[in-house]
Amino acid sequence: MAEAQRQDNKVRLAFRIGYLGDGFYGSQYQPDRRTVEGEVINACLRGGLFSDPRSARLTISGRTDRGVHSRSQIIAFSTSLPDRAERAFPGQLPPDIWVTHICRVPDSYSPRYDVISRTYRYIYRTGLSDCSTMQAAASLFIGTHDFSCFARIEPGKNPMRTITALVVHQDHGTCWLEVSAQSFLWHMVRCVASALYEVSESRMTADDILRLLSGRCTNKMRPADPEGLILWEIEDRLKWQPLPTQNRTTRLHTKAAAYHVLMARVHTLIAP
Repeated sequence: MAEAQRQDNKVRLAFRIGYLGDGFYGSQYQPDRRTVEGEVINACLRGGLFSDPRSARLTISGRTDRGVHSRSQIIAFSTSLPDRAERAFPGQLPPDIWVTHICRVPDSYSPRYDVISRTYRYIYRTGLSDCSTMQAAASLFIGTHDFSCFARIEPGKNPMRTITALVVHQDHGTCWLEVSAQSFLWHMVRCVASALYEVSESRMTADDILRLLSGRCTNKMRPADPEGLILWEIEDRLKWQPLPTQNRTTRLHTKAAAYHVLMARVHTLIAP
């Protein structure tokens, strides 16, 4: 895939991007809301990379909900100015979206379909009762199952999905899970995270999870809060070229981290 096929003198480019999700109403374009895709389109228009996102076939690898973050989302679009895109596109983005890699791809490339797998991480809030019990329950999700009870199923969507890996980790008193599959349903990862949380609190058992994985349920799992979810990695066969980090993005992360440390201290001091 090193050489891009050309149509009408256009070159198709793929970019790996990251973003902080709390400033967006999700990744998918909405005309009246701030979204990741909307900011990408605006950056391309400001940079003169194309005049119409549909003719450029701008595509994003996967949808993330409002508040969900990404370390490795993929976008692709076609442009007659690939060199300008490499230079200008990262600088046209707001600081809470950043570009890490670029690749010239075939004209037929789709970041939605031409990927091998996707990996998410979910970071739990502190205070879980028993992280160790979550790992045994996590193994029940591996394989092909009916996730009707663990997702918001859109019309026509097949509820069967195959999870290839799911591991629960504990680090400095915080639990987090990492789950991989070729594709996920809407809210699926957050519902799985919620179920494992219920296991840690002894409110669900392995038998409860197996019953839900049969696809039969009266009440579906409620998804966990979106703030702890990160689109962590997308596996593909592309040969990515790294791009330098924007200084303003580094400053944003440093400032945001310091702010949250401060606010955690403030809440501790003033809590009744």
